[in-house]
Amino acid sequence: MSDHNDDVAGIPVTRRMPKAPIEEIGGRKLKPATLMMGHGYDPELSEGALKPPIFLTSTFAFESAAAGKRFFEGITGKRPGGSDGLVYSRFNGPNQEILEDRLSIWDEAEDALVFSSGMSAISTVLLANVNQGDVVVHSGPLYAATETLINKILGRFGVTFLDFPAGASPSDVAVMLEQAKEKAKSNGGKVAIIYLESPANPTNALVDIEGVADARDQVFGKDAAPPIAIDNTFLGPLWQQPLKHGADIVIYSLTKYVGGHSDLVAGGVLGSKAHMDPIRAIRNTIGTICDPNTAWMLMRSLETLELRMTRAGENAEKVCAFLRDHPKVDGLGYLGFIEDERQKDIYKRHCSGAGSTFSLFIKGGEAEAFRFLDTMKIAKLAVSLGGTETLASLPAAMTHLSVPDERRAALGITDNLVRISIGVENPDDLIADFDQALAAV
Repeated sequence: MSDHNDDVAGIPVTRRMPKAPIEEIGGRKLKPATLMMGHGYDPELSEGALKPPIFLTSTFAFESAAAGKRFFEGITGKRPGGSDGLVYSRFNGPNQEILEDRLSIWDEAEDALVFSSGMSAISTVLLANVNQGDVVVHSGPLYAATETLINKILGRFGVTFLDFPAGASPSDVAVMLEQAKEKAKSNGGKVAIIYLESPANPTNALVDIEGVADARDQVFGKDAAPPIAIDNTFLGPLWQQPLKHGADIVIYSLTKYVGGHSDLVAGGVLGSKAHMDPIRAIRNTIGTICDPNTAWMLMRSLETLELRMTRAGENAEKVCAFLRDHPKVDGLGYLGFIEDERQKDIYKRHCSGAGSTFSLFIKGGEAEAFRFLDTMKIAKLAVSLGGTETLASLPAAMTHLSVPDERRAALGITDNLVRISIGVENPDDLIADFDQALAAV
């Protein structure tokens, strides 16, 4: 064991520091799947335990009063750089910090934060960026709760919004941003944030992240540009990495693919330290951090993330190949079979895989979709996605029921749109299940 001596207000502090992480061997940069097994954790700090223990504690003892003061200087922002010690579980904890270190690897992000749910992550990001009179510009459709947050809840505090279709061209986005700029000026605010969701929930429409970034820089210039935040839940972190394409902040419902077993609820936000610090400050205040047990479960899940997502993606490709030409199918929103040339171009530039969540349009309407869902035997009739099991739901009657009818219609969220999330079951068994369910339509 080695000691690290740090002089805090003239008082020596002795503490064992973790070993330096191993991130390359012989000049070869280690892959995320390898780093998930131990990155950010030193067993010697926890009695040699191979896996990090669950630290179920509300608070942490300081080595000295001066050390406590220094930690709080970092937590409160009086000293830049954040806390360099553990203080209180609303702010940080060993499990959460290890998880954040590992989560950042997939997107090659400078920093990461974890939250109690996907919506608490989204809410905290928006609260960290908007003020009264500001305008939020977002793509559409969004997850229904996100739309409600932006359009209704933030609206109560003087925040307004403008939106553009997910597939909008850069020139169309630029026009929208100019309108938002004028709207913000008249409101006495600013264009606070550009919020994207790609693929869109539940249509699977892709947003041109690079195009949005170019439009943003054209309208605002790079120095005064609002940040681009994107919900990357449907494809991330394996099949799309938005930070490489112009996004500043990446958001996840970790409940989905990262958690991967339908047994936890959590969220994540990644980006530069400059973008994460104000979000962390809001999280510290309102307490939206995830708990230690959930963080521990997410660390478990990260070890198999690549395996699970790869198998689910392969299964989805086989199932969609079966569904594509089925006489009871009226359309298929699967990224592997894109027909629109512009959407195909975005996919080629931004994505490394088609994912395992897609929209299935049943011939008919709600009655036919209900019969299909009620007849499925392997697939579970449930909302959410990204789990090991196959899930199916009807967004218009479930997750997006709160969206006004006119807006649902405009966004293409029809009564016959079934959202499917393919799991890791045997693909031939899944095809048999879809076949018999479609026969009942």
